Amino acid sequence: MAGGVEIRTDDVMISYLPLAHSYERLLHGVIYASGAQIGFFQGDVRKLMDDIKELQPTLFPCVPRLLNRFYDKVMTGVNSSVIKKFLFSMALSSKEKELKRRIIRKDSMWDKIVFKNVQAALGGRVRLITTGSAPLSPKVLGFLRCIVGCPLLEGYGQTESHAISALQLVGDDTVGTVGPPLSCNAVKLVDIPEMDYYAKDNKGEVCVKGPNVFRGYLKDEEKTREALDKDGWLHTGDVGQWVENGTLKIIDRKKHIFKLSQGEYIAPEKIENVNIQCPLVAQMYVHGDSLQSCLVGVVVPDPDVLPGFAQERFKLSGSFEELCQNPDVKKCILESLTDLGRKSGLTSLEIVKDILVYPELFSVENGLLTPTFKAKRQELAKFFKPQIEDMYRKMA
Repeated sequence: MAGGVEIRTDDVMISYLPLAHSYERLLHGVIYASGAQIGFFQGDVRKLMDDIKELQPTLFPCVPRLLNRFYDKVMTGVNSSVIKKFLFSMALSSKEKELKRRIIRKDSMWDKIVFKNVQAALGGRVRLITTGSAPLSPKVLGFLRCIVGCPLLEGYGQTESHAISALQLVGDDTVGTVGPPLSCNAVKLVDIPEMDYYAKDNKGEVCVKGPNVFRGYLKDEEKTREALDKDGWLHTGDVGQWVENGTLKIIDRKKHIFKLSQGEYIAPEKIENVNIQCPLVAQMYVHGDSLQSCLVGVVVPDPDVLPGFAQERFKLSGSFEELCQNPDVKKCILESLTDLGRKSGLTSLEIVKDILVYPELFSVENGLLTPTFKAKRQELAKFFKPQIEDMYRKMA
């Protein structure tokens, strides 16, 4: 079972995450135990969509980065024509109304007329999508639930708790939550006074306890003591909130936070998750430290979106690298991020004041992402140190 969906012997799952990753290992165990099937991608993430079309999976475990890119590609196609945009808007509105009534299907008139190509891009047979490892924006989550015609469940967990500690249930149409705790573990929230989060307000650091929680890090007792308390609770470093229906919502991050010179705490991952909703942005790294009064960032534009945008807005042509170096492009991206940040409720201190527009995607190959596509923050800070120092120097 996954969120209330029974795994059948005729199910097929696409496998593309690293086989050493605990989430992927857990999925393999569930699939094999259910007598279902697994198809492996050919090893090149750039050809993953081709593999999905060929395999036609019914189960699609996913990560937010991939879903965000899928959303961007769909919207780029929709915005290419006034007629397409009009029809898509009507179809989306109709499906949103169905979703509120907990109707999930792919056989409506709009599915056959408007969404069939989108569903075909995922093989046409997907009946369950799960996502985790990082927050997925409510906008993207709600959008995808409408157009794919199947449950899209968001979960939460860590390697230290065997990948999943909470998972949404089918029929839960809320966005922004990760569902109730799994039956195999208990979850509690503990106070974080320095960030003004208190368990009495149903907010605090997420702690997990159960047989799925690890016993410790190999040959690293100090790190083990930091993660596990004397009662066996795993302190995740994530900040959660209990909502009225008993589900968990991840609202902040205790790890990776830092202070600016004013003494304000900043959670960079929260800001990055807001900013990558900008259609021009494929990836972003937000930087700051206690010696500086503001944030700066490194932005990798979407190579499929920027050229067309630059041509339409500025009549610019040239290579992707040349467009990234253009000051008008940089100014426009920075203004878009500022506007998006304000609309999303970021404070003035959480809005980046300058950016570097970088033409190469962060990747596992260049050492800037982990095998599960999470940012290596220390490596990013080291890699872009000269450019970051230059941005602060110019602002001073």
